[in-house]
Amino acid sequence: SAGQDEPIGSQPQSQQQQQQQQLSQQQDFDPVHRFKMLIPLLKDSLQNVMAIASLNFGHNAAIDNGLKTTEKGNDAAVQRFDKSLEEFYALCDQLELCLRLAHECLSQSIDSTKHSPNLVPTATKPDTVQTESLFYSQYLSMIKSQISCAKDIHNALFECSKKIAGKVQGACN
Repeated sequence: SAGQDEPIGSQPQSQQQQQQQQLSQQQDFDPVHRFKMLIPLLKDSLQNVMAIASLNFGHNAAIDNGLKTTEKGNDAAVQRFDKSLEEFYALCDQLELCLRLAHECLSQSIDSTKHSPNLVPTATKPDTVQTESLFYSQYLSMIKSQISCAKDIHNALFECSKKIAGKVQGACN
């Protein structure tokens, strides 16, 4: 079998490769890490766009000066420029999405600490009780108030949807 043919030293390497793949997959979900990975690609793409634009500019100047004639093969340079420009814009879009996602993650983190700023000490680690920690009863009252607020929002949205549905049915009749 394939496992018996492998040298003994390669087994830890394959485990190490799997760990590196898992780490890279986890880092792909981190928008800041993804942003940092895309910046060099964006730089290369911009250099490519500028190089192709320069070649096209020189080529078009030569045609305008009568040094070259237009041929069917010359259209490929224009297409390459379009393709490189599209690649550049695609990377810009990916960077924008990474930044938006990072901003959303930060906003959620801020909201999380705002609405639940203190931790409840766990029974497994009673020695880690901090002065800003909540007692379980305080935590329960905070959760009950959050549930009450969520129900109020749900009821308000439900009433609005009923009113909108009533107006739509009244307009159709």
